[in-house]
Amino acid sequence: MLCNPSSSDLSDGLSQLMLKLTTTADTITFSVRVQPRASQNGIVGELDGALKLRLAAPPVEGAANEELIRWLAKFFSVPRAQVAIISGETARQKIVRVSSVNPAEAEQKLRAAAAN
Repeated sequence: MLCNPSSSDLSDGLSQLMLKLTTTADTITFSVRVQPRASQNGIVGELDGALKLRLAAPPVEGAANEELIRWLAKFFSVPRAQVAIISGETARQKIVRVSSVNPAEAEQKLRAAAAN
């Protein structure tokens, strides 16, 4: 089941997921496993501590990275400039940092979306 950024349905049972998150005062950093060329964009769950995310964009000339940034910005309701790929630009496994967010709310939203 895919989770769209506009989805506001948060579920309980968040502690069962093993997402590895690092938070500071206004940022959250986490690992993402990207599946490019999917039929649609969305979160499909958690895989080895990383958020598994399907992207419709192909992994050509940064299209999938740009789609990842755009999708996460919409999901967290922040400008695209606040989302950065810290490592893994050319890999499916990436580390992403989102700034200007409330870490507690962002963590809850991520865990709830991955649980669905």
